[in-house]
Amino acid sequence: MTEARITETRADRFIRELRAMKIPDPAAGRAGLWLRTGVALMAAGPVLALLAYVLSHGTTDPLAQRDAIVLALFGIALAVTGSALFLRYSLTNFLRFWLARQSYDLDRLADRVTGEEIGV
Repeated sequence: MTEARITETRADRFIRELRAMKIPDPAAGRAGLWLRTGVALMAAGPVLALLAYVLSHGTTDPLAQRDAIVLALFGIALAVTGSALFLRYSLTNFLRFWLARQSYDLDRLADRVTGEEIGV
C-alpha cells in the first residue's frame, strides 16, 4: 500500500472514483434547470386547466367554450410533460449516486475479502 492510499479519506476516494467513472456533477449543468422546469410545468398545468374551467362556465357561447376545452387540454398536457421531466431528472440524480455508492460498497467488500483493508 502506498502512503497516499492510506491517508486518503473516504470522501476523497469517493470523489476520485466519481471522476474516474466520468459521472457529471449534478450541481453543474442543466439537470437542475430541467428539474425546476418540470416542477413549474406541473404547477402551471392544473392552474391553466382550472382557468379554462372557469372560462367555459362563464359563457354560453359554444365557440368560447370550445376554446376553453382546448386550453384545458393544453394545461393537462403541460402537467403530464412536467411530471415526466420531474421524474426523469429526479430519478437520474438519485440513481447516479446510488450507483456510485453501490460501486464504492462493492469495492470495500472486495478489499475486505482479499485482505487489503484500508484505514478510514
